[in-house]
Amino acid sequence: MKTLLLSLALSLFALPLVAQGAPPQGSADQPYTMEYYYKTQWGHQQEFLQLFLKNHYPLLKKGVESGRMLSVKIETPANHMTEDGRWDYRVTIRFKNSTAATTANPDEESIIRQLWPDQETYKREEQHRFELLLAHWDLPISDVTPASGKK
Repeated sequence: MKTLLLSLALSLFALPLVAQGAPPQGSADQPYTMEYYYKTQWGHQQEFLQLFLKNHYPLLKKGVESGRMLSVKIETPANHMTEDGRWDYRVTIRFKNSTAATTANPDEESIIRQLWPDQETYKREEQHRFELLLAHWDLPISDVTPASGKK
């Protein structure tokens, strides 16, 4: 009986935790925002950024040109953070819709070959860019601003 009461009490406390997830983004035909965070090895932030701008940013710009993405923004924090919460770069991408955000671009490989004919160098530099990372995470963003307050 004690075990049953304890289980019931714990499950009641867990309900609010389940309900605290972010609400889903808008309908399937609405813009969909993702934030990508990069935490680099200490002292290698600039090297990572140079490789990102050389070997990944042009691909993102092509995504905007094609209409698959609406915008790309790259940011870095102005001040330092604690090491456990530190990130060095945040890339925010507004996709035209959730499908574009969650499916692979079927044209990506041909675009990569077009932008970087020297595939050996491209692959080596991309491998090194990822070796510079300590962590990387993706975060879908939901706008919960009431309709009257939206721009």
